[in-house]
Amino acid sequence: MLTEGGGDPRRIRLAIVDDDPLVRVGLAMLLAGSPDIEVVAEAADGAEADALVDAHWPDVVLMDIRMPRVDGLVATERLRSRPRAPQVIVLTTFNADDYVLRALRAGASGFLLKDTPPRDIVQAVRTVAAGEAMLSPSVTRQLIEHVADPAAASRRDRARAQLDRLTDRQREVAMALGRGHSNAEIGAELHMTVPTVKAHVSQLLTKLALNNRVQIALLVHDAGVD
Repeated sequence: MLTEGGGDPRRIRLAIVDDDPLVRVGLAMLLAGSPDIEVVAEAADGAEADALVDAHWPDVVLMDIRMPRVDGLVATERLRSRPRAPQVIVLTTFNADDYVLRALRAGASGFLLKDTPPRDIVQAVRTVAAGEAMLSPSVTRQLIEHVADPAAASRRDRARAQLDRLTDRQREVAMALGRGHSNAEIGAELHMTVPTVKAHVSQLLTKLALNNRVQIALLVHDAGVD
């Protein structure tokens, strides 16, 4: 099911992909009440996500993980590989979903628990639309500990080799991202302006061949460095 979108380009264009119609309605009502957010489309399955983006070009997609035909993990991988890819926030019950970390590695900018307070959901959409991540360091650690991964040792070696290619300043910024810091927090910590932080983050993404700051944070955690 796709719904028509459009409207003020200055607002954050949001799409919702969830197989539960009550969840979609609730999220749409909640987010449509924010003056800076426009709900432009809804879909009931990950199989519809590509067509939704083609038709409506959302800035942010709220993506359920568990759906009957194409799950949110596959749909996230597809969306994030597109030109002009939208930011993706995965929706999860956390303890039941072992796919969350994989979705983040695929390029999702963060996740929301389905019982997240309404104002936090609104703020999460704004945060991700602004290019920030929405994962705290404690959440990232919990996710990594929650998912058993027999390839952790080899991934640690690869991550350390990638970090070794960075300059000292780039490494400092990467470490701060690994701690879940915002651009403003990194600037205050490292005595840089926010535009300078953004420039360093862009350089890191290019140098490490990653597509968002969450993946930098996960790389830092993979490397096992502080």
